[in-house]
Amino acid sequence: MVTQSEQALENGLIKTLIENGYEYIQIKEEENLYANFKTQLEKHNKKQLKLHSREHLTDKEFEKILIYLEGGTRFEKAKKLRDLYPLELETGERVWIEFLNKNKWCQNEFQVSNQITVEGRKTCRYDVTILINGLPLVQIELKKRGLELKEAYNQIQRYHKTSFNGLFDYIQLFVISNGVNTRYFANNPNSGYKFTFNWTDANNKPFNDLSMFANFFLEKCNLGKMISKYIVLHEGDKCLMVLRPYQFYAVERILDRVQNSTNNGYIWHTTGAGKTLTSFKSAQLASEIDGIDKVLFVVDRRDLDTQTQSEYEAFEPGAVDSTDNTHELIKRLSGNSKIIITTIQKLNTAITKDYYNKHLQEVRNKKVVMIFDECHRSHFGDSHKNIVRFFDNLQIFGFTGTPIFVQNSKQDITTKEVFGECLHKYLIKDAIADENVLGFLVEYYRGNEDQSIDFMNETRIREIAKFVLTNFNKSTFDGEYNALFATQSIPMLIQYYKVFKDLNPLIKIGAIFTYTANGNQDDEQTGMNLGFESEMVDADELQLIMDDYNRMFGTAYSTDNFRGYADDINLRMKKKKPDMQPLDLLLVVNMFLTGFDAKKLNTLYIDKNLEYHGLLQAFSRTNRVLNEKKRFGKIVCFRDLKSNVDASIKLFSDENPVEDIIRPPFDEIKKDFNESLLDFKEKYPNVNSIDELKSEYEKRDFVLAFREIIKKRAEIQVYEDFDKDNNDLVMTEQEFEDFRSKYLDIAVGNVQIESSSTVGEPEIPYGDDRTLDDIDFCLELLHSDIINVAYILELIADLNPSADDYQEKRQQIIDTMIKDAVMRNKAKLIDGFIRQNIDNNKNGFENSKADGSIDLEGKLNEYMNKARREAVEYLAEEEDVDLEALSQFLDEYDYLQREKPELITEAVKKKKVKLKERKTIQNRILRKLRDIIGMFNWE
Repeated sequence: MVTQSEQALENGLIKTLIENGYEYIQIKEEENLYANFKTQLEKHNKKQLKLHSREHLTDKEFEKILIYLEGGTRFEKAKKLRDLYPLELETGERVWIEFLNKNKWCQNEFQVSNQITVEGRKTCRYDVTILINGLPLVQIELKKRGLELKEAYNQIQRYHKTSFNGLFDYIQLFVISNGVNTRYFANNPNSGYKFTFNWTDANNKPFNDLSMFANFFLEKCNLGKMISKYIVLHEGDKCLMVLRPYQFYAVERILDRVQNSTNNGYIWHTTGAGKTLTSFKSAQLASEIDGIDKVLFVVDRRDLDTQTQSEYEAFEPGAVDSTDNTHELIKRLSGNSKIIITTIQKLNTAITKDYYNKHLQEVRNKKVVMIFDECHRSHFGDSHKNIVRFFDNLQIFGFTGTPIFVQNSKQDITTKEVFGECLHKYLIKDAIADENVLGFLVEYYRGNEDQSIDFMNETRIREIAKFVLTNFNKSTFDGEYNALFATQSIPMLIQYYKVFKDLNPLIKIGAIFTYTANGNQDDEQTGMNLGFESEMVDADELQLIMDDYNRMFGTAYSTDNFRGYADDINLRMKKKKPDMQPLDLLLVVNMFLTGFDAKKLNTLYIDKNLEYHGLLQAFSRTNRVLNEKKRFGKIVCFRDLKSNVDASIKLFSDENPVEDIIRPPFDEIKKDFNESLLDFKEKYPNVNSIDELKSEYEKRDFVLAFREIIKKRAEIQVYEDFDKDNNDLVMTEQEFEDFRSKYLDIAVGNVQIESSSTVGEPEIPYGDDRTLDDIDFCLELLHSDIINVAYILELIADLNPSADDYQEKRQQIIDTMIKDAVMRNKAKLIDGFIRQNIDNNKNGFENSKADGSIDLEGKLNEYMNKARREAVEYLAEEEDVDLEALSQFLDEYDYLQREKPELITEAVKKKKVKLKERKTIQNRILRKLRDIIGMFNWE
């Protein structure tokens, strides 16, 4: 049976869209695109133009619009799309031009085109383009059935680098499909394949088939609504975000209830599924409904205030009024603020104290909507009851990943009793299936069973601490990720901290806990007439921990500034700021086990009794999606929590099998890995067989086969029982390294910086799938964050050219770089640097080490800059093009982090060659310039 071709898929999609009311327009090149844009813009603004007795824009007026649209970043252009433009007509009159009708989203002009050709760094033909009011707002890339969907994603990423410009910078959404699998994502370059989503119905049933996706997601009114209402402009990261289907349905259910009833409700979305974004959209869109006077977003603990407010501010600055104290809250409630964020404690104070609530008598009768964050926490006590009683026209909605049911209720009150019916569910099993969160690897450390009864036993704690330090690098990929350690109590935390400190760890360890002024002071000597075991109270112990922290990071925190200390730890655990040293391991009691999101956190150690919602909340700190290397959240239990884990998973998965959430045991994973290795080695018995691969097809098959080995190895190596030298594995460590080297030869190329041949790049026919260009090599799995320029410089600084093992250690540095996917192409550069600064200057190197004047980083920068200039000069001479144009291209890239191919186009125009040859030369030069950028980029 013949596989459906990409062209047949394309034709079928266009037919479906036309049947759904789209107008088909043939646009062969960019000139036609601009002409059509002018026509559609005039049509969309017909009423406004008619007020000035006009039907059309003059060429000069349209040129003003194009100039306005051309300026700014992709993020700024997304804002322009949603704004009105005050166009001054040639008559001197002003008309407000609308590019998108955000409020009546069905009343836009929808068109579909295909195979639009765009000249950029490469000549590219885009598969299917949806135009709204003449602007290309949705781009669809297709691959024929049977091909990997990720190839379509990679093709779009390549277009970002080589061709998207002009009006195509206004794309809001991308869609990728191979007919049987279809996903969509926002125009946020290089956000990662993990952030592409399939569309579903309200019950989370996926619409993977392209025709079904087109009939539902791409239906004109639905698409108009998604672009108008459900794309978020994230001010913090200056990027576009689009809601996932379960977020969309949750917001729609809340809005429907606000508009059509007075009933309350709650949303059950598993932890890690983007609750803040969903609740923000709910609050924002609810505040726009006629008749709604106030929307309050209520958190239940002060330690969530900073994080939640900063997240809200990132979505839309100014949408949230911060309330640092009760006076400020009164001011906001009685003023014009539409959306307010506060805590349940401050709100309770405001309405129960006569001094405050006398100012709130007017607002208590207004229509108020409250959205509660994590509605299982503080909403079962008097504060919540007081709030509900005070407001006469109140609707409340709650969000939770772990609702309170009869089984896990400690106060005999359930979430349903407080908030009403569940409006939408998205459970952990759904999120794992959709790859929106990760599953868990749960391992149980037994240790010395004789000490398991006395949890505070010094020997037991020291044994566990040694285990953590010994296995930390395995769990966290050599510190690329970090970990939390949850302890039962403050005394246990303090004991662990002191033991860790006594073991002189190489990793950075911190601790945090909240304390009360008059907490329980009982200790081991209570009742024995021996006085106190220690005269220090919890605050004193915390200050000592803070003192260590201050010495480690150069800070100056004290218990008087606990909030600042907590915020600083929050930032270091998130590992987002490159200029901020991260914390590797954080000891906690309760803090950071709920409400803390960090994609770089992958391990949780537990010496604490946890159950039901507390257990799943704690586990979920580790399962945020990041990349291919982070395959699951790793949990190491130092107590037997298996029955609690199983009960919790079942409760919050609607009794689905635990196996859907928890990773299989090591023996099962090893068996599966060995079976994959046997299949691989049957086709590629030894590393020499890779040298015999000649065609692109053969190399592609090898890449796909070994990529699966890499993925499975990344997964199994995190298990505590994994030993790379274990004889039970079918492939030895040396064999893996050899195959890995061949894999990197194909993915990155051989280690050389000499310029490649000047043979032109062959044109790839439309629909051809043989190229390696769009294969995802998953190179992050073959790169360690610790192997960077600082690490390499440390190794070089440790060299002793007079030692007998100098050559061996020198070669180890080069080998370390060759084995790393990112550093591989820089190995020859470092080899030359060592030759110049050590091999040829032995005495100078040794003397500068001895007197402390060595500045390897400065010397490397100088060496790199010189080598880059020489590479550019060589390229200019080799291709006979203007050196200044090449240098300007690189300077612009350094500044903008974006290529400007027009600079090379102009330089090549000066060569007296035919058009076809000119394009070949231009593409070749751009490819070599990109190689230079990759070679000399050390970020």
